Amino acid sequence: MDTNSSSHRAAARIVARGEGGRAAGAWPFLAGCALLGTIGVFLHEARADPLTATWFRCAFGLVCMSAWVILRGQARFLLLTRANGPWVLSASALMVLSWALFFGAVERISAGVAIVLFHVQPMWVLMFASLWLKEAIGGQRVVAVSVAMCGLVLATGIVEHTAGGALQPQYWMGVAACLAGSLCMACVTIIATRLRDMPAGILAWWQCAVGTMLLWLSPMQHGWPAWGMSWAWLAGLGLIHTGLAYTLMYIGMARLHTARIAVFQFVYPALAIVIDWLVLDQRLSGVQIAGIALMSAAIWFAERGRRG
Repeated sequence: MDTNSSSHRAAARIVARGEGGRAAGAWPFLAGCALLGTIGVFLHEARADPLTATWFRCAFGLVCMSAWVILRGQARFLLLTRANGPWVLSASALMVLSWALFFGAVERISAGVAIVLFHVQPMWVLMFASLWLKEAIGGQRVVAVSVAMCGLVLATGIVEHTAGGALQPQYWMGVAACLAGSLCMACVTIIATRLRDMPAGILAWWQCAVGTMLLWLSPMQHGWPAWGMSWAWLAGLGLIHTGLAYTLMYIGMARLHTARIAVFQFVYPALAIVIDWLVLDQRLSGVQIAGIALMSAAIWFAERGRRG
């Protein structure tokens, strides 16, 4: 009897540690997504071309991530090996490309439409996780993500926008950029799950370093932004939306299942839509509010099923 009781207590402790680890991973990941929700305001106020904005994001992000790595005594982990080097460099190049594609898309289509199209990414993540990582996704999560995608479509007003008539070629170029960027981001998410043993922040450091090296000519070719507030907004893209946000997200990714990451990623576009409404006075229609409610219900449904 005593042996059975001890076994039960030990099993309970293991389950509790597992639940605690997942909760500890959820909060930093959600906080990182919340910070990313403000990126549209910073990009709007900076008024820089896409490649210049991407370079500033990488350069200032590199400063922030270098300080993080040094303060935590993790500089030795920046050295790549034959095993992780190709994955790290591939993820870094894909992330920089996704940033540039997103910034370019915002110039051609509205921010709301760009956000909803870019966040077809969770569907890519689920598909890749099933095909490459052989993870059992579960029908409930597939349904939840699909419903959340429908909510995103409604939340951005894309249905109301397209009902007004034919769209210009520039619009479809923006659509293509968003879909390509979402594919890049999904690949980064899958690669990040393969690098769970890498300390948080190391992958983000390499992403910023690769972007800084690849795009350093862009500000010279397109012209440096005027000194003052533009630089402050551009610095925010690197310090807040890259250094801080991605560090928090990678901390969470190391402790979360891929399917749960796919569902949580909807926090970013939902919050971005609300912030655009409050800060940029882009008011939401009743259809958009219904879309946000549908997204929230889908996320709650997926998490309730996980705990049940």
